Amino acid sequence: MTITQLAGKPVEVNDEGFLVDPTEWTEDMATELADLHGVDTPLTDRHWVVINYMRKEYFENGTGATVRKLGKASGVNTKELFQLFPKGPAKLSAMIAGIPKPKGCI
Repeated sequence: MTITQLAGKPVEVNDEGFLVDPTEWTEDMATELADLHGVDTPLTDRHWVVINYMRKEYFENGTGATVRKLGKASGVNTKELFQLFPKGPAKLSAMIAGIPKPKGCI
């Protein structure tokens, strides 16, 4: 594990860059992570719909949603998900949301 600075706070991340402790996450970290990973900033309301949905899924079910579930349940369709999070919506939105990589993501 590695310690990195996000939004002025030291946090532990795994070898893929996901936060080890999702409770340390802040919205300022999300903005910084989005910028680091090529997501257009500032984050829009549609980005936040997905980010908040991913956090809710993680804390309720122990994992973030897959792209398929995101597209059906978040209110953001699959095409828009790929526009908002172009390098893989489930994995990238999970990283920005400060949660572990969802099960099934490579």
